[in-house]
Amino acid sequence: MGKYADVQNDIFSVFDAAGWATESIKTYPQNHIPINPGTEFIRVSIVPSSFLSTLDSLSGQLIIDIFTSAGNGPLRPFEIADILDQYLTGQYLETSGNGATQFLNSTVGAGQLDIDDPSLYRSIYTISFNYTGVQ
Repeated sequence: MGKYADVQNDIFSVFDAAGWATESIKTYPQNHIPINPGTEFIRVSIVPSSFLSTLDSLSGQLIIDIFTSAGNGPLRPFEIADILDQYLTGQYLETSGNGATQFLNSTVGAGQLDIDDPSLYRSIYTISFNYTGVQ
């Protein structure tokens, strides 16, 4: 596979693992439209960057939209961000291909009501990654 597919496989392997399943947080890829208003979930978007990108390496950000029920304050999104940190920050994932993805530091922004569904409160968790492949 190529570097973009390797990065996607690495990232989604975290959310497909048994450990993540025990967290009971529904996880969807970008471009997902929820069908249950007010239901807690996260949406994962991979944003590659041209910075430090070469033929066999890639950097970028993993942006995770955290959706929780509106009207309950910021505690739950911060709890989910802490859970995400346990699975991502500092992790080094070897791909099924010929490379590895390493996650760096994360940030989480203050949330606001979701524009498309005001029954949801949306916060944004961001973590940088570097992928290095071997040709």
